[in-house]
Amino acid sequence: MIQRSILRQLLQVPVIVAALGYFVDIYDLLLFSIVRIESLKSLGVAEGDLLNEGVRLINMQMGGLLLGGIFWGILGDKRGRITVLFASILIYSVANVANGFVTTVDQYAVLRFVAGIGLAGELGVGITLVAEILPKEIRGYGTSLVAGVGMLGAVLAYGIADLFQWRIAYFIGGGLGLLLLFMRVKVFESGIFEKVKEKSVSRGNFFMLFTTRKQFFKYFRCILIGIPVWFVAGILMTFSPEFGKVLDLGVPIVAGKAVMWEYLGLTIGDISSGVLSQYFNSRKKVVFLFISLVGVLSAVYLFVPLKSDVVFYGLCVCLGFGAGYWALFVTIAAEQFGTNLRATVATTVPNFVRGSILIMTPLFLLFKDKFGILQGAGLVGILCIAIALIGILFMEETFGKDLNFVEEKAVTVAEPAANLKLATVNTSEVV
Repeated sequence: MIQRSILRQLLQVPVIVAALGYFVDIYDLLLFSIVRIESLKSLGVAEGDLLNEGVRLINMQMGGLLLGGIFWGILGDKRGRITVLFASILIYSVANVANGFVTTVDQYAVLRFVAGIGLAGELGVGITLVAEILPKEIRGYGTSLVAGVGMLGAVLAYGIADLFQWRIAYFIGGGLGLLLLFMRVKVFESGIFEKVKEKSVSRGNFFMLFTTRKQFFKYFRCILIGIPVWFVAGILMTFSPEFGKVLDLGVPIVAGKAVMWEYLGLTIGDISSGVLSQYFNSRKKVVFLFISLVGVLSAVYLFVPLKSDVVFYGLCVCLGFGAGYWALFVTIAAEQFGTNLRATVATTVPNFVRGSILIMTPLFLLFKDKFGILQGAGLVGILCIAIALIGILFMEETFGKDLNFVEEKAVTVAEPAANLKLATVNTSEVV
């Protein structure tokens, strides 16, 4: 049971606002998956083109997330965490309001790209801010709280989309984001970042992540361990109506309902994985367990005969729980790197994972045409689970790690400037 003193530390304004920000972020991010079929049909897309057009729009959104992740991450380390939290939510809120006015699929695609850019900044910078302001002993609780509350945004998105026409659902999402801007006035900047900002240290240099082989693979492993989460969300849930049709469940599967149930499971999983990491004093063990669970449940989803839609949706909850290490995986990424690169890493990593859908969907369509939709998804799943398990096995354990350090370019007198090498420097030595 979490003590009252810990709860008081957790329920600080930045933590609460970061959680609400991620709540709105998830609402807007998942809304397209929920209203995909309804919105595309209303724009005149034929039944046979719904899957391909849906893939195109998801890829546009994910492309925006990919580029936005790099931009906001660099800005978060150069200008501050708060700047990004304000600017990103303004962009995706306005873009989502504009989504409600589209009249063609091309307009829809452009605005999903713009919304994707805005949505890219919320999670990574929010997790970075929370990780830096909370004591290291309770960091896992804080980041799990942010994700646990945030995931419920998908439940609200389904409820709103079920009650209102799809255009109204976009207006509501944009309005919630603009309302949240007023709540962020009292959010304060990370003290750790403020100290580093005063020093002559390179901040937000994305290319520092690639200056040594060791640094690159540390960063690359952070991306690999999160890919199964997006395989579940971007493939299994988004295209659940198509899977349901092949599984012959008797009634059509509603993508919005599948996403809603999955994210309910994600909420429980994110909170559980954070608590378990505190209990076992380990991030790696818990993430390894959850990745393995995703593998088993994905096989059941695709290849075990399901009796009804109720069982199908119940399995969506279980898959969500298994994928509920999202906050923990972003926390690991934030803990791996110094303050001057932390926002860059924590923001780019989850968005590169989301952007991996640009690889997963073409593979899925290719395998679907060759082997069938279930077998095609299964092959993509095997690849995702395998690379994630390899990534976590070679990952450094970061539980309880002191975040008061920076990544420094170290060049000795005898070493030419072209051969730059990264060194970890304790902030106390440069403050």
